[in-house]
Amino acid sequence: MPNPFTLSFGIEPREYISRTQQTSEIINSFMSETPSNYMYMLSGIRGSGKTVMLTNIIETFEKEKDWIVINVSPDVDILNAIAANLYSRKSIHTLFTNAKIDLSGLGIGISIENATPIFDISVALEELLTELKKKHYKVLIAIDEIVNNNNVKVFTGIYQILLRKKLPLFLLMTGLYENINVLQNEKTLTFLYRAPKIYLEPLSSFSIAQSYKSILNVDESTAKEMAKLTSGYAYAYQVLGYLYWDKITEKKKCGGVDDLIIDYDRTLSEYVYEKIWFELPDTEKKIVSLLVENGEMKNKEIRDALSLSDSQMSVYRDRLKRKGLIDVSRYGYLALNLPRFDAIAKFWID
Repeated sequence: MPNPFTLSFGIEPREYISRTQQTSEIINSFMSETPSNYMYMLSGIRGSGKTVMLTNIIETFEKEKDWIVINVSPDVDILNAIAANLYSRKSIHTLFTNAKIDLSGLGIGISIENATPIFDISVALEELLTELKKKHYKVLIAIDEIVNNNNVKVFTGIYQILLRKKLPLFLLMTGLYENINVLQNEKTLTFLYRAPKIYLEPLSSFSIAQSYKSILNVDESTAKEMAKLTSGYAYAYQVLGYLYWDKITEKKKCGGVDDLIIDYDRTLSEYVYEKIWFELPDTEKKIVSLLVENGEMKNKEIRDALSLSDSQMSVYRDRLKRKGLIDVSRYGYLALNLPRFDAIAKFWID
């Protein structure tokens, strides 16, 4: 039997812990007769499970006969990709040809007799969506790991216009906090501030322990120990499960969690932590360094050590929290949030 866990990003693992409440919130909102929201943004640190959650939601809507789901990369011309996808679908193509919608001017499809070619992509999308609305279709656009590039900026600007015209276009995007933050600060895209954002919090330790107990056939004590070692971090759950499965299937025994620590740290470092560390701005890196060296610290201690004002410290504290790097649940204190990050990051601190 193949390993039910995975070390790879961007694919749905065979075993995962679903975020039922947050997933249901989005699905119920979109499927409502009068949706309260037409757009959601999923944010979280690398490995927090954004892509898995996105995939789960997409699969739900793909089963609905009146929904059309389109996955688009942020690295392509998003508007043209959506129009081409809609126009080429056999199940709805006749709707567009009967309506004399000619997209040959955009390089999509062939010319239609007695029809005027459309050369503007925003006009094309408006006409396509208008026809779909007449037949009670809804369109869900899914964009994984958005970045602040021209493709995304142009698309979100047009999306806002189409939404104002009450067209059935829904949007679900995932992205790192810093990328979403930069995008919504664009002068013409401040409406993104109003878009509901779901920040992926750590997974339940109970759910992780029960999963390990069931899949790996470990006792209650070992399952709890393993769950604690993941700190609820979704990718750590996959890594630790993968390594344990590998041990018991290949070597037929595992001396316990301690046998996995070296490989666990190495995998987390190479696949995620190193990138997270080196992408941190200088001041945020200094704050994290203090937490690596000292463990949990008072907010005031960090502020004084770095000569930061209250307002500056508040900004950096919020950024690191949104990025999923620190835990601020204890009032007035900051602590690292990711499992084994303190042990691993020591090697990168000057």
